[in-house]
Amino acid sequence: MTPLGIGVIGCGVISDIYMKNCALFPQIALRAVADLRPEAAAAKGAEYGVPALTVDEILTRDDIDIILNLTIPKAHVEVGLRALDAGKHLYAEKPLAGSVADGRRLLQAASARGLRVGSAPDTFLGGSHQTARALLDSGRIGRPTSGTAVMMVAGHERWHPNPDFYYAGEGAGPLMDMGPYYITALVNLLGPVSRVVGLAGRGRDRRIIATGPRAGQEIPVEVATHVAGVLEFASGALVQIVTSFDVKAHRHSPLELYGTDGAMLIPDPNRFDGEVMLHHAEWEAQPMRHAHGDANYRGLGLADMAEAITKGRDHRASGALALHALDVIESLLRAAATGQAETLTTTCDRPAALPMDVDAGILAAIEVTP
Repeated sequence: MTPLGIGVIGCGVISDIYMKNCALFPQIALRAVADLRPEAAAAKGAEYGVPALTVDEILTRDDIDIILNLTIPKAHVEVGLRALDAGKHLYAEKPLAGSVADGRRLLQAASARGLRVGSAPDTFLGGSHQTARALLDSGRIGRPTSGTAVMMVAGHERWHPNPDFYYAGEGAGPLMDMGPYYITALVNLLGPVSRVVGLAGRGRDRRIIATGPRAGQEIPVEVATHVAGVLEFASGALVQIVTSFDVKAHRHSPLELYGTDGAMLIPDPNRFDGEVMLHHAEWEAQPMRHAHGDANYRGLGLADMAEAITKGRDHRASGALALHALDVIESLLRAAATGQAETLTTTCDRPAALPMDVDAGILAAIEVTP
C-alpha cells in the first residue's frame, strides 16, 4: 500500500519513539517535523532525515496527510484545530484535550470536514493487552464482575527535566497524565463506563526537580496528586482505580480483573509487553498471542488509523474512545470535588480486537478482524 504522509508537530521527549517507529509501519511515512523551538525541530529533522519546518509550513505540505500532534497537553486543541482546518487528519498524544468540551470541539471539527481523529494511548493494541482481551472474550474468567487499576509512583519530577506541566495547568495530575492508559485498557476489555465516584487529595504543595539543568529547582503543585475512585461499567462490572504521584512504593498489580469463573492479572498499560496471569486453581502465565508484544510499538494506533483511512473502516485508537476516557477522568475529578456520583455524558464502541497468532509482520497484524 502507498503510505500516508505524517507531519509531526512537537519535538519533545516522546517524539523520538514515534519518529523511529514510522519506519516500522508500511502504512505511514514521516515527511516533516515542526516545533515552536526551531532548534528542536532542526535537531529531529537532521536525525531522521526529514525537513524541519515551521508549524505554518508543515500544515500546507501536500505530501502530509496526518498531523501527529505531540505538543504539551494545553496546546493539543489549538494545534489540533489548526491541523483540521488545514484539511489534515489528526492523531494526538494523550490526553485528547484538557476538557471534554474541548475534545468535542475537535471531533465536531473533524466530522464537519470528513476527517479522522485518533489519539494515544495505543498500548491497548499491544501483545499483552490483546492477549488479555482474547482470554476475556473466550470466557476464561467467566462474566467480569470487578477489578482494580493502580498507578502509584513518587512523581515525574524524579526523571523529567521539565516536569512543570504535570503539576499545573490543563492535562496536569496523575489521573490526566496516566489515567488514559488505564481507562483505555479497561474500555478495551470491558466496554464503556457509565458512572463514577471519586475522592482526591494533594500530598505536597511543591516538588523539587531531580534531574537535568534545573535539578534542585522547586515547582508549585496546583492539582490533586492522589485520585481514587470506582468505575461502574455499562456491563455492570465495578473497577476501583487509584492514580497517584504521592506513593514511593507498593505491591499492587497494574490491572486485575475478577470474574465469576476466574481472575486475571494484566501488565502495565503504559507498555506493549508483559506477562498475563490467569487463575482458576492456581496462577498460570499465558503465552503472548500476537506480534506487538516484544518492544515499544508506539505509533501502532497511528498506523492502524492510516490503514483504516485507506480501506474505509473504523480505526481502533479513535477520537471517540479518547473522548470517553477523558470523560471518565473529568467525571472522577468532578465527583471528588462534589462528593456525588457522576454519570458520564459520552460513550463509545469497544474497539475491535486485533487478530491473534499472527507472525507475518506489522501489516498483517493490523488487518481488519473478520
